Order: sequence, then C-alpha cells, then structure tokens
Amino acid sequence: MTPSFEHLLKTLKQLPGLGHRSAERIALHLLVEKQERLPRLVAALDEAARSVRRCTRCGNLAEAELCPICADPTRDHGLVCVVEQVPDLVAIERSGAYRGTYHVLHGKLSPIQGIGPEDLHLSPLLARLAAGEIRELVLALSGDVEAEATCHYLTAQVTEVTRSTTAHVPEAATSRPSSVTVTRIGFGLPSGGGVLYADSVTLKSALEARRDYT
Repeated sequence: MTPSFEHLLKTLKQLPGLGHRSAERIALHLLVEKQERLPRLVAALDEAARSVRRCTRCGNLAEAELCPICADPTRDHGLVCVVEQVPDLVAIERSGAYRGTYHVLHGKLSPIQGIGPEDLHLSPLLARLAAGEIRELVLALSGDVEAEATCHYLTAQVTEVTRSTTAHVPEAATSRPSSVTVTRIGFGLPSGGGVLYADSVTLKSALEARRDYT
C-alpha cells in the first residue's frame, strides 16, 4: 500500500471502536468503492470542526452559546443529570425517560492518572448550584472506583455550596431552595458498567429507580 494510504489507515485506527480491519474497510470504501462520498465527508468534518463547540452551561455539543437541551424551555431546568462524557448524554436521551437537563464532566477523578477536580468541567455546575437553579442532581456515572470517588466529591461540593449559599440568604428570601437532593442511578446497571453501553430499557429503569445519594 502507498504511504498516504498507510497514514490514513493509521489515523482511522486511532478512532474508538476501529481496529485494523475496520479501518482498512472504511479507507478502501472511501478511496476505491465510493470516491464520490469522500468530498462530502471531508466537508462535513470541516464544517463540524468550525461550528461545534461546548455548551457554556452544561458542556454538551452546541453550535451556539447553549446546546438545544439547555435552550429548550420545556425541559425541567431544576433537574440536572451529571454524566462523564457526551456519549453518555446521548444514550440517556435515546432512552426517552428523562426530561431534565444535563451537565457533562468530560472525565472523572483519577489520582493515579493525575486527573483532579481542576481537570473536570465543574465550574458552571457549581455556579448553577450556588445560584439556586438546581433542586435535584442525578449522578449518572459508571460503577468503577474513579466514578465512585467523583460521586463522593460532587456530593461534598453540593453540601458545601448549599451551606455557603444558605448562610448568606435572608430568611425572608424563600424563592431559593435551601437544599439540593442528590440521587444516583444504579438499578439495572451492572457493577463496573457505564451508561454508554446500556440499552434504552435498562437506562429507563435506572432513571426511574434512582436513589438518594446523600
């Protein structure tokens, strides 16, 4: 094979879920069988690279300041589901069992890998908590050790932010909630498993059976 083809193959293999044979099949399909699709694919990738960004509120994919979910007035904005990555959000949306909003952490705590709180997308979430916008935080993280540590950290942050906020709110100001309920999905999700690979029925059961995590 030519050097250019080998470079394309190597690049494709870096994509998640693509091994050598899958990458080779895609490359041959685009370069040999369906060459007319290649310019459209390149154009679509270029357009997405220029247009798609992170939602300033939740971290989801967006083409404006807010993603379509955060900008939707029919969603329950007091109910926020915390997920590790955007594909987890997509999986929950596909289940059709949830009508709240989201917050994407873009990772989870992992001291072994040097990932601390400062490396996660946390600031907008803490700001929403401090502003009293959230009444329930649903932790939809996987069941491994790093996710457990992340859940405990988030729960501690909720307690700290709520306590700090409540201390500065006059008793007469009753419009701001004095506490935030923290729940976690778990029913139907296998130990150590994640949201991304669960089917829609399992995710629906997990969301409906979420439990208090505080």
